[in-house]
Amino acid sequence: MDFSRVTGLHLQSMDISLYIHYPFCLRKCLYCAFNSTAGSPVGADDYVAGLLREMELRVRSLGDGVSAVTLYFGGGTPSLMEPSLASRLIKTAARLFHLAADAEITLECNPATADFERLSAFRSAGVNRISLGVQSFDDALLARIGRIHTAAEAREAFVAAREAGFGNVGIDLIHSLPDQTAAMWRRELESACALGPEHLSVYGLTVEEGTPFALLEHEGRLALPEEEASASMYEHATGFLAGRGYEHYEIANFARPGFRSRHNSGYWERRPCIGFGAGAHSLLPGTEFGVRCGNTEDPQEYLSTLSRDILPVSESRTLTREEAMAERFFLGLRLSEGVDLDRFHREFGVSFQERYGDACADLFTTGLLELRDGFLRLPSRARILSNQVFVRFL
Repeated sequence: MDFSRVTGLHLQSMDISLYIHYPFCLRKCLYCAFNSTAGSPVGADDYVAGLLREMELRVRSLGDGVSAVTLYFGGGTPSLMEPSLASRLIKTAARLFHLAADAEITLECNPATADFERLSAFRSAGVNRISLGVQSFDDALLARIGRIHTAAEAREAFVAAREAGFGNVGIDLIHSLPDQTAAMWRRELESACALGPEHLSVYGLTVEEGTPFALLEHEGRLALPEEEASASMYEHATGFLAGRGYEHYEIANFARPGFRSRHNSGYWERRPCIGFGAGAHSLLPGTEFGVRCGNTEDPQEYLSTLSRDILPVSESRTLTREEAMAERFFLGLRLSEGVDLDRFHREFGVSFQERYGDACADLFTTGLLELRDGFLRLPSRARILSNQVFVRFL
């Protein structure tokens, strides 16, 4: 399909994001449902060669004028990759997808794999943003969820990132962990803020099917906080971080002014994103409202498909107008600004009131939705109940 000739979601008319999935880990965490593996027979050099080949194949289907504004290395544990391999990928992205000179280039790091020498090499390779998967500063909790690093290593990794020249460092934390109390969660937030990161992602633990945690929960051996206690942890985080200068710009994300994650913001704004690697997902132009597709998850199958000069796509869905409209709301409402209703009208040729007014009328009376300056948004106190709102658009 020639994506350059469609009339809807134009690559030429908007910026794109690039995502590279590195699925390898030293050990898989007990809660993790992402496409990641420990002990894969696929070597890093061969896998990166596959990524480079996928980039070459993918760019053939795109028109001229592609301009990428972000590049995100996710996983898995991409900080296990040799920095020289990351450098090859960044240079290829710049050549094929016109990666902007000021592009945000993020690398997810496990603190156990992030010393000064390694981080310095990643910085020299072109990475300019680090996302540290700390999850907790409590050694007992870290062991309970299967993390391979300690709290001390997390702090050392943050200091090393600063010494390596990174002025944009984020920290991920998880609340509602097994046996975690409100007091323990307060200490987590205090520990994170004491380091002074530019960005904080604060997620509640979700027990996903197929994970060791799901089995433990089924067997009654996973002591998780009650729903009310979990909600209280989230609400405490929003107040605590706001008091320390962090903007609550997305349901689970907080940033210093000017340090929002540009890459993740693209997801919530439905910006086209091209994903490379085993299990990577994309939002591509190709129809008026876009195509969502995903690569095969198995690294060996991924490489085998590419060896035949075939893109390793295992699933693809052309979005209907209804699906795209729903996405615009349940993604855009995650952001503090909400959804620009004039833009929605221009994009889909129908007003919010015409399409969703009746279905959402009670959400306004109960305070779960509000209209402000032409934007539909979730009031701050309603963010914890966001799923009750999003379901109205599905």
